[in-house]
Order: sequence, then C-alpha cells, then structure tokens
Amino acid sequence: MRSKTAWEAIDKLRRLESFPTHSGPSSPSLNLVHAASFKKPASRLLSPAGGDFVPSGDSLPARALVGTLSEGYPLVAIVGPTAAGKSELALKLAEHLDGEVVNCDSVQVYRGFDCGTGKIPLSERRGIPHHLLDVVEPGEVFTAGDFRARALEALSEIRGRGKLPIVVGGTGLYLRALLLGLFEGPKRSEALRARFGAVAERRGRESLHRLLARLDRRAAARIHPRDTPKVIRALEVRLLARQPMSEMLERGRTGLQGFRVLKAGLCPERKQLAQRINARVERMFREGLLDETRDMLEHPDAAGIKALGALGYRQACAVLRGEVGREEAVRETQTATRRYAKRQMTWFRREPGVEWFEGFGDDPEICVRVLAWVGQALTAAASAS
Repeated sequence: MRSKTAWEAIDKLRRLESFPTHSGPSSPSLNLVHAASFKKPASRLLSPAGGDFVPSGDSLPARALVGTLSEGYPLVAIVGPTAAGKSELALKLAEHLDGEVVNCDSVQVYRGFDCGTGKIPLSERRGIPHHLLDVVEPGEVFTAGDFRARALEALSEIRGRGKLPIVVGGTGLYLRALLLGLFEGPKRSEALRARFGAVAERRGRESLHRLLARLDRRAAARIHPRDTPKVIRALEVRLLARQPMSEMLERGRTGLQGFRVLKAGLCPERKQLAQRINARVERMFREGLLDETRDMLEHPDAAGIKALGALGYRQACAVLRGEVGREEAVRETQTATRRYAKRQMTWFRREPGVEWFEGFGDDPEICVRVLAWVGQALTAAASAS
C-alpha cells in the first residue's frame, strides 16, 4: 500500500494536468514520487531521501543536484521512433522539472524545414527554450561532429542557468556522438570527396573499397563495399591524417563528461504507431509540405541542400517534378516512414541504459510514469552519494 501522502501527490499532479483518474493498486501511476506533486518539482527532487518536503512555494535550481549526485549533473535523453510523441513528452518534462530542450534531429537543425520534420512551432513551445533548432542554413553542411560541438555549448549554457537539459530526437547517430564522442579525425575535404565521388561514378563504388583495402585493410573489413560515404570518409582520413583510420579509432574517444544521463525510450504498439505515421504524413502533405519543398527547390543553393533527400521532402520533390502523383507520394512516404521507424527502434534497442515506456509521449499516463522514473532515479542517486 502506498502512503496517503503519495496518493495525494498523484492526485495533485493529475489535477494540475487534467490527467485521467484511476483508483486501486492497478494504477500505472503508483510509482510516482513526491517530486511530481506540484508544478515544478525540482526542489523535491533535490530533497534528501526520506527528508521533509521543500515547501511548494520554494524553487531550487537543478544545479543544486551537483552537490549530491556523485555521477554528475542530471541530463534526460528521450529516444524512440518518429511520431512517438517525443517532443511533447520533452515539453511536459521541461514544464515540470524546470528544463530546457536540446534538439537531436538531423533535419530540424535546418531553417525552413518545418512541416515535414514535425518541428514544434515557436508559438507552441510554451515558453520553453529550445536549442539546435533552425541553426543552419539549408545549403550548409552539418555533420555529427558539428552537432556535438553545438550541443556541448548548449548543455554548458543550460547547466550554467541551473536548468535541466532534455535532449530529444530520433537521430541515433547524433545522440551517440554526443554521449560517446567522435574520434579526432581531420576535417572533411570537399575537394577530395568530389574526386572520390567522380572515381565511384566512373569505375564503380567497389573500386573505392578496393583502394581502401590497400591503404587500411582493417577499416575495409569493417565497412561494406557499397557503403560509399563511410568508404570515402576512411580514405579521406587515411590521406589527410597520413595514418589508418582504424589505428586512430583504437585510441578511443572522449565521451560526455560531468553529466549523469537518464535515457527514456518510447515504444508504442506497432499498429498504433503505423496509424499515427500514416495520419501524420497525410497532415504534412495537406498542411504545406509541397509549398515548403517548392521554396527549397527555388533556393539559390538548392543543388546542395541534402535535407531535400529526407523522408517526405524526397517524395514531395518527385511530385513537383511531375514524376509521381500526390496520392502516390503520400503512400510512398507512409511506407518509407514506417520502415524508418522500425530501423530507429532497432538502433535504440541497442542503446545501453534505456528505460522503456510502452506508449506515446503525449499520453498523460506515460508522462506520469516518466516523471516518476526521473524523480526516483535522481533521488536514489542523491541518497547513494
């Protein structure tokens, strides 16, 4: 049986957010900690385990956790497939835990790519600061390394304000780059890449892989012969650094330091997710995806805008070029997005330390569970330190 105080905390949070009421021990909200019992419960997360509540009128910044958490400053990462409600969950957590959101989507970083990416409009962000949205011009090159550098800056700023950083997005490579780091290789050379690209067109992609096998046998054994981008990067590193990429990788990477990372994963039921994806794609085409894509195709740097190859935009381009009809493009986008969601889940299932929640991020009950889990994790860490 839960204490009367815990039940009161649950009921109070539900009243604040109009959560549906459940009764009895079967309620999925029973693990809710005291920290979730008022609008911004950062102060209660900071209370010593078993200690008295901090009055709800008080507010302690998240940086106060640093004094009690031996593993570093808290950071929450929300992962999962597209259309799972990650952004909405991030907003809810930010509201309740005095946080700021850091985007981890490789297309949402570009200005002008809004409708097709599910980017939350400024008017719907509820005053919550968002970082790494609209930070790159459409024709600019933006790599995982660029993302890591900017994300580290954002985390430092958020930490300096005493807020809780909440990293959210479906680009697993970006999250891995942030948390585990990237190997210190030379910067990309567009001229060298153009030369390798010309060789691949003239002699076939496999010719580049054969060249790599001569220059860096171990890297060639690890990279598929038809994975041209990775082959070109390995060749680029070998020539610019004058040492094999495989040897550089063995020296290790510098991961994220000074943060205690809590990873929350959303895992909706597959059929429901497919329905949401289908509806979302229809809405994208109905609410301006074609117009947004047309604007990008008229951009002076249109030929270099790689984001036009992203899901939805690629199919919209085909419509505007007269290659397919609108309805066919919608169906193709729905199918491709469902497949992408499956690949995302495969990737994130391999991510260590993820606490999975079976549902959508905009489900109030899921929000309750995640809030409870975050609160318990932080208070447990505080009491153990």
